[in-house]
Amino acid sequence: MKLDRNFYNRDTLVVAKELLGKILVHKIDGKLLSGMIVETEAYLGVNDKAAHAYGGRRTKRVETMYGPPGRAYVYIIYGMYNCLNTITREEGVPQGVLIRGIEPIEGLDYMALNRFNKPLEELTKNQIKNLTNGPGKLCQAMMIDRSLDKEDLCGERLYIEKGIDRNFDIVEAKRIGIDYAEEARDFLYRFYIEGNPNVSKFK
Repeated sequence: MKLDRNFYNRDTLVVAKELLGKILVHKIDGKLLSGMIVETEAYLGVNDKAAHAYGGRRTKRVETMYGPPGRAYVYIIYGMYNCLNTITREEGVPQGVLIRGIEPIEGLDYMALNRFNKPLEELTKNQIKNLTNGPGKLCQAMMIDRSLDKEDLCGERLYIEKGIDRNFDIVEAKRIGIDYAEEARDFLYRFYIEGNPNVSKFK
């Protein structure tokens, strides 16, 4: 069952936690790529010094964050890596959740080709481990790029499914790569499934 708009139009920290265990799906060129979300980070907009929209910043890059909930916000870091976020809260409130890691489910052969330009059976153990355990890695594996910015996550191309209910423990930790964000770097806004090997970094 696909997540509806009401799922995203809620408290961002709640959405970030509840996205764990859900299934990210991308349909492209007749292929189906999917993976279970195992790690997320919440960004709380104008009052969060780690967020792109901190202080009410409203540039062409971050305009998507001000849009309706349930949209994809895709941006580039380091000039080369795409990152996928889900927009939360009501329109005009620029908050969202970064998808940091997924556990591959379907389309692993295509993911291997996308990431390492070779078939899955030729990957080393280290390459398999690093297939989707990071925001840039999962976007490369899932063929998610800037062309999907503003994509409706309630549509038919890129979306998130409820998945199967599973029992797991959620770890709350500091976000990664935001040392510039002063006190916000210590907020426990990163959430991941304890012990899952596809998490980018434990604690």
